[in-house]
Amino acid sequence: MTVPWENERHLVEATKEPITKKRLVEDLHRAGIESGDTVLVHTSMRSIGWIVGGAVTAIAALMDAVTKEGTLVMPTQSTENGEPSRWQRPAVPENWWETIREEMPPYDPEITPTRKMGIIAETFRKYPRVFRSPHPQASFGAWGKMAQYVVEKHPVDDVFGDNSPLGRLYDLDAKILLIGIGLNANTSLHHAEFRAKLPNMPREHLGVAVLDNGRRVWKTWEQIEYNDDDFPKIAADFEERTGRTPVFIGQAESHLFPMRDLTDFGVKWLQKNRVYEQVNDS
Repeated sequence: MTVPWENERHLVEATKEPITKKRLVEDLHRAGIESGDTVLVHTSMRSIGWIVGGAVTAIAALMDAVTKEGTLVMPTQSTENGEPSRWQRPAVPENWWETIREEMPPYDPEITPTRKMGIIAETFRKYPRVFRSPHPQASFGAWGKMAQYVVEKHPVDDVFGDNSPLGRLYDLDAKILLIGIGLNANTSLHHAEFRAKLPNMPREHLGVAVLDNGRRVWKTWEQIEYNDDDFPKIAADFEERTGRTPVFIGQAESHLFPMRDLTDFGVKWLQKNRVYEQVNDS
């Protein structure tokens, strides 16, 4: 069995030299991050290399790069709070579903942990002056000048739409930075799905545990069924069309996109390439 320190040993062995905050800030500026930018960041800390100070140093570097005049945003999703019949990684037995619906703790932006967002996002959400959106499953955390504007509204039934943090980031023409993360993790393209208004797009019924006037309830809603399967192709086509190339943050191959341009490109790409067959309910 592999013990935790062995994982860190492998990371040390794979790192050419210690990654410092100064190095990260320089890499971020070289990549195209500027003072005053609004940036949505997805990160894999391990891909950066061995960082002196770990997640705290990575967050400090991102904050220094955008400064207090900028805004730093990360997805802080808590997908374990959701409709159990939809779970796949892992699925749970059907005879558990009702117990989960009845017993799942309600979302609390102060204490509900992230799920599979990585140590940087989980550390970031706990920082002073980091505000977290009220969506119980697909929240975003934000710090900086426009933080409250980005996350103050996030209706349960508008997870990635115009009234979500992604809608606010589109309005602000934010930058999207993927640090050591695959192109499929580009959450902002869900906003392109929303804006594309594709005919016959499937819909799904979802549910979450929330507090309603101080009482824990199971809230349900219906929305379009978001799907990231073609996100790598959309992003790669955009990079090819615009002549963009990967950048490096530490040792991590990374990608930087202008959100509004990428979203608008994604809308047209989806309308041309993603087709749903009409479902006959009769």
